[in-house]
Amino acid sequence: MRFLPAAVIVLLIPSGIAAHPASQASIDDFFRDFTADWMRHDPSFATATRYFTGDEQDRLERPLTPQTLAWKRDRMQRAKRGLVELSEFDRAQMNDTQRVSADLLQWQLKDDVEEGQFLDYEFPLSQLGDNVYLVSTLTVVHPLRTDRDAENYVAALGQVSTRMDELIAESKRLAAKGVLPPRFILQAAIKQMQTFILPPPGENAFVGAFARKMEAIKTMPEAKREELRAQAEKIVATQVYPAWQRASTLLQSQLPHATQDAGLWRLKGGSNAYAYFIHSDTTTNLTPEQIHEIGLKRVGEIEAQMDGLLRQLGRTEGSVKDRIEKLQADLQYPDPTSDASRTQIMQDIEGILRDGERRSALPFDIRPKSPVIAQPYPRFLEDASAASYSAPAPDGSRPGTFQYPLRLSQMTKFGLRSVVYHEAVPGHHFQIALQVENAALPRFRQIGAFGRNGAYVEGWGLYAERLAAESGWYDGDPEGLLGQLNYELFRARRLVVDTGLHAMHWTQQQAIDYGIEPSEVERYVVWPGQACSYMVGELKIIELREKAKRTLGDKFSLREFHNAILRPGDVSFDVLERQVDAYIKSAGGTP
Repeated sequence: MRFLPAAVIVLLIPSGIAAHPASQASIDDFFRDFTADWMRHDPSFATATRYFTGDEQDRLERPLTPQTLAWKRDRMQRAKRGLVELSEFDRAQMNDTQRVSADLLQWQLKDDVEEGQFLDYEFPLSQLGDNVYLVSTLTVVHPLRTDRDAENYVAALGQVSTRMDELIAESKRLAAKGVLPPRFILQAAIKQMQTFILPPPGENAFVGAFARKMEAIKTMPEAKREELRAQAEKIVATQVYPAWQRASTLLQSQLPHATQDAGLWRLKGGSNAYAYFIHSDTTTNLTPEQIHEIGLKRVGEIEAQMDGLLRQLGRTEGSVKDRIEKLQADLQYPDPTSDASRTQIMQDIEGILRDGERRSALPFDIRPKSPVIAQPYPRFLEDASAASYSAPAPDGSRPGTFQYPLRLSQMTKFGLRSVVYHEAVPGHHFQIALQVENAALPRFRQIGAFGRNGAYVEGWGLYAERLAAESGWYDGDPEGLLGQLNYELFRARRLVVDTGLHAMHWTQQQAIDYGIEPSEVERYVVWPGQACSYMVGELKIIELREKAKRTLGDKFSLREFHNAILRPGDVSFDVLERQVDAYIKSAGGTP
């Protein structure tokens, strides 16, 4: 499953797992023990979630997962063993929570096993590859509350160059089989890597984020704080920068052998790989052709709505795309590359975030206890990154974090509210933080130990954008409503472009001409299928809501419907539909 949290490993931990046949252990025991073993072999995720305690947790917070084919294959074998053990339990003997958990785990482990057939269709080094994830694993996710946390950060940083060399080796392995990213992807990755190593080591993201977080450790002596910062700077100078340069040199050597062809269709077996990615990311059996047609239909519908609003504003000349680009430019921050505008947009985001929290009291009666903060991406990631959300730590050591890329195209008030609603409140923060906090779920579901189901997560985020519009949050703000519709249009175009690139031989330029900015096109190329999860997921949630409304009539409660969607956490759509049916039945309807 590709929608995964951080992954790391301890090499000295025994690799076997004990069998737990139904006659010797309960299903809850199995969930607990199988998940614990899985997490012991994924220490970065164990670090992010503070899964264990004491010395065991401390040991897991110092290494980073090998970025190797062998590790991925071992993970697949663990998934196979988990499926065998899970099959020994009788679903009829389980309560509802256990049954849903078993169904979900079966789906996730099957997906992990199936992914093993398509490991040669993922690019280890790219502008959004595991090289970027190595940075965010430490600078965003790694907890830093105590002196020991800081010491563990330095220890983990000392493994970054080794992990980067493993990604380099994997890239070489794939290149020998003729599997190369398109030339424009190599160029984007090279540019990003060179930008990453441009500042002096002391100003690198690994060091800067570390120093800022240590300032919050008030009990740490200043001398120790400086000693650890200096160690981190030395590691970046002597290990990290050379590793990034090696990776950049490798990608440069691959440029003459790469083509501009963008989609998986160009690779042997690529159509089968894309079919798998589509299924994994949407949890449906829709074909690329069906998704393409859904996208075209929604593009037409949304553009018609936008045209009407634009005409009300007196904007009548040109295509919808042209008029929206003009509106976006009109709402751009003054001198958008200045520090003053960068500060102002983050202040505006903070205001939107807190206003969204207040407004959410009406349509939601369950809301996260965990706080959410907003912060900009490090500058070296601005060009390639989209707005994103990182989950809070279950132990409260890290809040939910919304990151925004302050590149020129994003320095506008147009659509800004919708981005915040999607990524934070009432979008990903509500869905993911509530899942983390839901003690009624087994821990593997709380933390998404076996991956997150993209169509549920991204579908909820897009649904949250639409819900804000339906709930009157844009009353008196037609430009804001156009921003919401523009993001809806963007997700519809994603269906068309993702399938166009990977199944219909579209070029990079065709995708750009269709209305998708170059960095987004690059994202779809290296992450095939993921862009389809948003609208497919939103349409499914709306379909379930309309089913509940139609069935229950006056008995329908939007709050209770949201509870039915949010309480189970991210699940496949067949499981989610059963949860909505249970809500309908409990409210006096017949699903």
